[in-house]
Amino acid sequence: MAAPLRWQSALPCGRLRTERAGSILGGTVGESRQAQTGTPDTEGAAAEQQQIKVILADDDALARRVLRDALHEAGCTVIAEVGNGRDAVDLSLFYSPDVVIMDVVMPGMDGLAATREITSRRPDVKVLVLTSSDDDETALAALRAGAVGVLPKAVDLEALPRALAAAHQGEAVVSRRVTMRLIETVRTLRPAGVGMRPVHSPLTSREWIVLDLMCAGRATDEMADELVLSPETIRSHVKSILRKLEVGSRAEAVDVAMRLRGGEHAL
Repeated sequence: MAAPLRWQSALPCGRLRTERAGSILGGTVGESRQAQTGTPDTEGAAAEQQQIKVILADDDALARRVLRDALHEAGCTVIAEVGNGRDAVDLSLFYSPDVVIMDVVMPGMDGLAATREITSRRPDVKVLVLTSSDDDETALAALRAGAVGVLPKAVDLEALPRALAAAHQGEAVVSRRVTMRLIETVRTLRPAGVGMRPVHSPLTSREWIVLDLMCAGRATDEMADELVLSPETIRSHVKSILRKLEVGSRAEAVDVAMRLRGGEHAL
């Protein structure tokens, strides 16, 4: 694994100092809205003031350079850049960045697999996926893998730091079209309500993911493979779920989950 490169900057990411705009794919530059109008960007000024640590993962060196320069100008701290998913995972586990900007198609481990492993092992690390595909299914797959957002590589570079700040704050960064697809998916959920989370619950998000798999009839080893966790970790989650729901078996936990969701047990 190549040693990561580092860049430092004095301004917090989100306070848009950049005077460049363009796209990652095109690599073009031009005057920003602030440069054109002479007025401050209130959205950027309202972004979080803490400096954001970023890892870039893209096998295209030119795309990484364009991203790096745009984020550097915006005041982000790019702590490393890599060209494949495996290195993205390794460096994310080592550095614990605030956000990983992840390409989908990379040699070896792809971006979706890397996203799944990073978010399962470092839930506090946010992954923002960039894709050259306009296929909604790719975006939905990225979100299922644990990404907090999906943006096209043609995204305006001036808007990227704001998206990064939003992702760091735990906000979803998705297009209106993908949002509509998510709404359609919720509308077509089967009556059992698998995947729905009650507003008030003693379980963590990770425990609900495990409970969803239990509702789907997955065995411990199957859950471990799907979530890229060890069987011991899955058993620990299951034990915590049973304790919090005050039940003595997985079957009872599934029944409680159905009641919490207001659905019927359809398995």
